[in-house]
Amino acid sequence: MKIKREVLQAAADAGVLNPLEIDGLLAFLSRYEGLPGQGASPRFSGTHVLYYLGGMLAIGAASLFATLAVEAAGMPALFILSLLYMVAAVAIAAILEKRGYGIPAGIFATLAVALVPLAVFALQHVLGFWVDGAHAQHYRDYHRYIDWRWLIMELATLAAGALLLWRFRYPFLMMPIAITLWYMGMDIIPALLAQAGNENDWFSGATWEMRKQISLAFGMAMLLLAFFVDLRFRHDRDYAYWLYLFGLLSFWGALSMMGSGKLPGKLVYLCINFGMVFVGALLGRRVFAVFGGIGIAMVLGDLSWNLFKNSIAFVLVLTVLGFALIGVGVWWSKHEARISSRLRGLLPRNVRELIDNRPM
Repeated sequence: MKIKREVLQAAADAGVLNPLEIDGLLAFLSRYEGLPGQGASPRFSGTHVLYYLGGMLAIGAASLFATLAVEAAGMPALFILSLLYMVAAVAIAAILEKRGYGIPAGIFATLAVALVPLAVFALQHVLGFWVDGAHAQHYRDYHRYIDWRWLIMELATLAAGALLLWRFRYPFLMMPIAITLWYMGMDIIPALLAQAGNENDWFSGATWEMRKQISLAFGMAMLLLAFFVDLRFRHDRDYAYWLYLFGLLSFWGALSMMGSGKLPGKLVYLCINFGMVFVGALLGRRVFAVFGGIGIAMVLGDLSWNLFKNSIAFVLVLTVLGFALIGVGVWWSKHEARISSRLRGLLPRNVRELIDNRPM
């Protein structure tokens, strides 16, 4: 809840608050959501937008920094500069945390985690691990190509991310961890194919099907991990958001590429996406509704173009379905409290608390 000066002044006029405490209370509330250990979520005020924009620019500059450093002084210099950059980012994060600036502190800690794969990449070159690598010349290839050799960089990033998350406890630190897990889900597949001796045949036949299945399973594992994190920290900050996002990218992306294109498969896919929308409403996670809504639109668009092309009946069915859903929504709004209370009574206590703590 955002409290304005007018509200506090009214409280002071009513004798509830000392007028001399208004300025101090406003200053505290403006920084409350960024303080460590507080459960409130940061609002996207102008200041916060500048924080995150600056942080993302600094993180995104790592690839350019790597390219320029290598061209100027080689991989040894890149390794040393990356370490110095990481140490400086952690030190600044610690200073900002002590002064109560939680959001920028979390951004600098995240920057340190984002620099870990860069430092490991340089160290691998120094030690000669990338002599025969197809994409070994530029660090930016880490974000463009899938290769099993990136796994060492990803494991190091996860370890550093876990360490800094334990130290600083800021949800934004989950962003590089979630991205790394997503990358790892893609890079594990080439590693398995390399062991099988068919690493040059990634996009054909049974190999392509295996890639989709592994990506689907890895996405489901990330979603389960996100749900566990959500339950574990249901009274604290939102540490699960980024895991949900990239878990859905892996799961829904693989799911959308599977199937033979026949009607039964499309209907199953449609039901799964409707289920994702329901889960998003239940858990208060809009990201499920976004992916589910895109999937539903894709299926309906495909059916209208291929199966019911130039069919007025299909348009009428969709119109009736739309009106029916609106009617269900109106009915649900009238009975939501009673039905939700009964349904939540069937759930474990920790799951009920998770749902109650999420904005709907």
